[in-house]
Amino acid sequence: MEHKPVFDLQAIADIQPVDTLPPMSREQRLKRWIALLEADRNRELRSLQQIEHLPKQESRAYRVENSPLTVAYEDPVLRAQGLNSDRVGDCVQFFEITDRQMHHAFCYCHVGQTLDANQAARRLRSMLPRDSWIRDATRSLVDRIASFLAAR
Repeated sequence: MEHKPVFDLQAIADIQPVDTLPPMSREQRLKRWIALLEADRNRELRSLQQIEHLPKQESRAYRVENSPLTVAYEDPVLRAQGLNSDRVGDCVQFFEITDRQMHHAFCYCHVGQTLDANQAARRLRSMLPRDSWIRDATRSLVDRIASFLAAR
């Protein structure tokens, strides 16, 4: 890995400190979480255990080391945007998802004791608006066609 001073990087990239980034929409936050999971798609993660049976206050405070929620909290951009921890309640609030969606996406009764990051990303993707998925797939297809034609 090559290390360069920020000044040198500014000549080739738009560098912004994470605390000066504009607020992200719900969709942008979910997409960033998905991208983080897909970046290390084989990472084995731990599922959440019986969160549907816990009293609401305990459920909100619940966390598991090395869960999909941990992946989100490890990201400095999401933390700068306001993600306070990898606890269920903080993630439900920050990503604007329901307790039911959290349960369905990451509870062991749906995914088993562990899941890989790619599986977690797929489960999160289902929380995006349908037109978002279509828009992204179309953009990706157009980009691939353009790259193919440019290479000819």
